[in-house]
Amino acid sequence: MQINTDYSQKIAINSTEMNWVESPMPGVDRKMLERDGDEIAKATSIVRYAPGSSFTSHRHDLGEEFLVLSGTFEDEFGQYPAGTYVKNPPGSMHTPFTQQGCTLFVKLRHMAVDDNERCVINTQSTPWYPGMVPGLSVLPLSESGTSHTALVRWAPGTYFNPHRHFGGEEIFVVEGVFEDEHGRYPQGYWLRSPHMSAHKPFSVEGCTIFVKTGHLMADH
Repeated sequence: MQINTDYSQKIAINSTEMNWVESPMPGVDRKMLERDGDEIAKATSIVRYAPGSSFTSHRHDLGEEFLVLSGTFEDEFGQYPAGTYVKNPPGSMHTPFTQQGCTLFVKLRHMAVDDNERCVINTQSTPWYPGMVPGLSVLPLSESGTSHTALVRWAPGTYFNPHRHFGGEEIFVVEGVFEDEHGRYPQGYWLRSPHMSAHKPFSVEGCTIFVKTGHLMADH
């Protein structure tokens, strides 16, 4: 299965308009934003667990990272409420479940084999840092090689400088409305911009976005 695997193309998808697709496990559904492979795939998805659902124990050969968008996700290592970012490195294993149900933004099989750091960050309680322009706050989540991952909060009326993305950029709009000269992207939008793409982003209403940069070089 191949979905949005041409990394030279700019993509903007409103995930709220997508249908849920059943996974092999009852009670676990997905919206597939990008996918290269079948059940074992390099993938970016929104995953919904119904209350009381679980997934079989499995290994992440090329890693996994996710942001809990709502509810509480669980595995044998802990509980991860809404706003928690988790990075499980290549070779890690776990058995996911949830008692109350949850929704996640998930990326699979995109890490370098030497990226062996496990991260668990509660973004609701971790300090944010001032960004490069007034009104911008940044919470770094992970970095490895040229790849950087962060949450970025835009106060209403914040405008950023025009810039290019060496190694590309990927954005998921967690809340609010993100914008640039190419369009307007409310909560639930997923954007992927190729290596050396350029834009001038801003937010009139304010927003919070999950951002990855510098990770699309190998696929360009």
